Amino acid sequence: MPKIVDAGARRQDVVQAVLRIIAVDGLERASLREVADEAGLAVGSVRHYFDGSEELLAYSFGTVVDRVVGRLEGLLPAVQEAPRASLEQRQAVLTLLGGMLPLDEETAVEACALLAFKNAARIRPFLAAEADRSHREVAAIVGGVVATVLPDDEAQETLVVEAERLLATLDGLCMHALLQPGWMTAQMCRDVLERHLEGLEP
Repeated sequence: MPKIVDAGARRQDVVQAVLRIIAVDGLERASLREVADEAGLAVGSVRHYFDGSEELLAYSFGTVVDRVVGRLEGLLPAVQEAPRASLEQRQAVLTLLGGMLPLDEETAVEACALLAFKNAARIRPFLAAEADRSHREVAAIVGGVVATVLPDDEAQETLVVEAERLLATLDGLCMHALLQPGWMTAQMCRDVLERHLEGLEP
């Protein structure tokens, strides 16, 4: 009896191979052959699920975006439901924002891939749609966080500026944590975020 292969699981195996390659050697090495070797598959098996390298990379980019956004969306209710300006809310906000940073091996691999994909999207049009979606969906979540922290009567313009300022802080922390992990530790990231939040709270 022929072996039944879970197509969804096999696609995720291939995506994980893409992410590992990017984290170690960069996006340029993520060819179909290299990915197949990393996943322990024949090139033909990878082509069964993806027509070519562009489809594979776009799908992998979208998968990472889905993971990050899904993680943040799962943490957002705790922020929104906590009493405003309470310690409970502060902890919930820090937990959510930490979900965007490379604080362990898994999230470090994701962060490497996201940065590589976003950078490549500038010159590879087939990645542009996912790059745009990534920014819009993460920005919406961060905007929701800022809206729960700032006073209710804060002007919309201030909300937008503060959301962008927080996004820029998170991007910088992510980059520093990847490039200088010995210095920009999880605790240092948390300390920076706490100081940033102090500037937002009434």
